[in-house]
Amino acid sequence: MSKFIVADDHPLFRNAISQVLLCLGENIEVVEAQDMVSLQTKLSDHPDADLVLLDLHMPGAHGFSALAYLKGQAPNLPVLVVSANERPEIMLRAVEFGSMGFLPKSSGIDTIQSAIQSALKGEVWLPTQAGMRVPASADEQQLMAGIASLTPQQYLVLTMLAEGLLNKQIAYELDVTEATIKAHMTAIFRKLSVRSRTQAVLAISKLNLESPDLSP
Repeated sequence: MSKFIVADDHPLFRNAISQVLLCLGENIEVVEAQDMVSLQTKLSDHPDADLVLLDLHMPGAHGFSALAYLKGQAPNLPVLVVSANERPEIMLRAVEFGSMGFLPKSSGIDTIQSAIQSALKGEVWLPTQAGMRVPASADEQQLMAGIASLTPQQYLVLTMLAEGLLNKQIAYELDVTEATIKAHMTAIFRKLSVRSRTQAVLAISKLNLESPDLSP
């Protein structure tokens, strides 16, 4: 049995990827997630997953912060980034930050299967247009490590903080007290080596990506 988690907010694309995965062989199980909240749940419910196909632009992802979080929660679980943002520097950063490769959403079925099989073998797969890999800076690596160290609840608090929510609003959304949110924020500040809400938001924004141009 091989189990895949497909995390993408577009139902049609999730379905398309799922159909490709099911063609890889017998005894294939595909689990779908449409945002970071549901992905957190799927990771908890399916610790035996073999590969995650991760979209960097789904709700709650905040660009590469989603990859950092995923590698922190399940360091041994391979992740293949799947995105319509096909800029070479984004492809290369995905690998530098721990992905087993970058799969453009414009890829054909044969290419998708090839990328997935490479990731399952522990081999990095990149499109030919990605070019040469360039190491991430020390600051970028430190930030990724800080986000990777966050607990699931702390990650949710950070993403809500980045979306402009106040402590009271975050507490309401997560059904906890404001004191709990303040405690989470203290831990977040420490792990990200920042001292304020503004600095925390600026830190995670460094990992954001421009939305891909989906115009014809």
